[in-house]
Amino acid sequence: MTASSCFKHTKQQFHLPEDLVYLDGNSLGPLPLAATEKVSATLEQEWGELLIQGWNKAGWMAAPSKTGDRLATMLGAPAGSIVMGDTLSIKVFQAVDAAMDLVPDRAVVLSDSGNFPTDLYMVEGLLKNRSAGKLKVVEPEHLASAIDPSVAVVLLTGVDYRTGRLHDTASIVKKAHAVGATVVLDLAHSAGAIPVNLHDENPDFAVGCTYKYLNGGPGAPAFIYVAPRHQQRIRPALSGWLGHAAPFAFDQHYTPADGVERMRVGTPPVVALSILDAALDIWEQVSMDAVRQASIKLSEQFIAGVESQCPELVLASPRDAQQRGSQVSFRHPEGYAIVQALISAGVVGDFRAPDILRFGFTPLYLDSDDVAKAVERLALIMREGRWDQPHFKIKAAVT
Repeated sequence: MTASSCFKHTKQQFHLPEDLVYLDGNSLGPLPLAATEKVSATLEQEWGELLIQGWNKAGWMAAPSKTGDRLATMLGAPAGSIVMGDTLSIKVFQAVDAAMDLVPDRAVVLSDSGNFPTDLYMVEGLLKNRSAGKLKVVEPEHLASAIDPSVAVVLLTGVDYRTGRLHDTASIVKKAHAVGATVVLDLAHSAGAIPVNLHDENPDFAVGCTYKYLNGGPGAPAFIYVAPRHQQRIRPALSGWLGHAAPFAFDQHYTPADGVERMRVGTPPVVALSILDAALDIWEQVSMDAVRQASIKLSEQFIAGVESQCPELVLASPRDAQQRGSQVSFRHPEGYAIVQALISAGVVGDFRAPDILRFGFTPLYLDSDDVAKAVERLALIMREGRWDQPHFKIKAAVT
C-alpha cells in the first residue's frame, strides 16, 4: 500500500463533518469512527453485563499498562515504561518531583518561555510545596546554554505550542546528563506529530496528553514514561491507591508498586481508554516516518499558498520544515477575528494569544485538496475583509 493510499484509507476511519477542513488536531483530534462501537461495547457488554466484575474479567485494572505498552511501541520505548492515567498536569507534577529527588543536592528547574504555561504553573506549585527550589525560565534559543551544574531538572517541551518550533531534544538531554541534571520531556505536541524515539533521545521522564494528535477524545488520559534505570528508585509524591504494591491489601501505609506502575494514582478512566485504543488501532496502520513526510508536504503547501495570497499574514513558525513540528502558525494583530471568520467558512484552526493563528496538519485525515480548500477560503476572508465584523471579535472561553 502506497503512502497516499494508506492515508486515504485512514481518512475514511474518522468522523469528519461534510465540507469542513479540520486543521485543529493539534488541540483536539477528530473522532475515530470505531470509537463509538468500542465505547458501546465497554458500556453495554462490560459495565452493563459484568458490573464490578469488569475490573477482573474485562481487564479494566490492567488497561493503563496495556494501553501504555501500545503507546510505548509508537514512541520508541520498551514495554513496561509507560502507564496511562490522570491529566498531563498531574503527570508533569509527578515527573518533575521524581526528577528532583534524583538530584537531591540541587534545586533549580530550568525551562523556557516557549513551554506550555501549565507546565510552569505546576512547577511553581511543586516548588512551593517543597519549600525549596527555583524555577528558571529562559528564551527557547538560550535553553541549552543555560544548562549548568546548578540545574536539577530540565523541563523541556519538544515542540513549541505557539510556533511549532522544534527543540533538538537529543542534544539537550545529552548536555543535561553531562552536567548531572535530569530531563523531563513534554510530548504533548510531539506524540503523533513527529517521530519520537525515547530510547535514543534518552530522557529520564516523559509525559504527554492523548487528546491532540493521538485522537483520544476530550479529556483523554495522559501518559508518563519513566526510564527503566530509574523505575525502582523513585518514590512518587502522589502516592495513590493504585500505585501501591498491593492495593487490595488495604495497608495503612504506602508501599510503591513495581516499576512504572508506581506512577499510577487514581482509578483508571476505563471508558476514555477504550476510545484511545480505537484511535491507536488506526495509528498502528501507518509509520511515523510516513506521517512526518506527508505532514511536511501538507504544511509546505499551506505556507506557500498563504504567503502568495495573504501577504498580511506573517509566518511565525520556522521556515525550515525540519525545525518545526506538525503545525504552522501565522501572526496578525486581528488573529482571533480571522480565525473565527475562517471557522465560520468551514476551516477550523485556533488562536493563541496575543496574535497567533495556528493550524495543525495530520495526514491521517487531511490531504492536499483539504489544504487547497483552506488556503482558498482564508484568502477570500482576507481579500474581502470578512473577518472585520463585531461578532468575530467577541472572545469565547476557549480560543
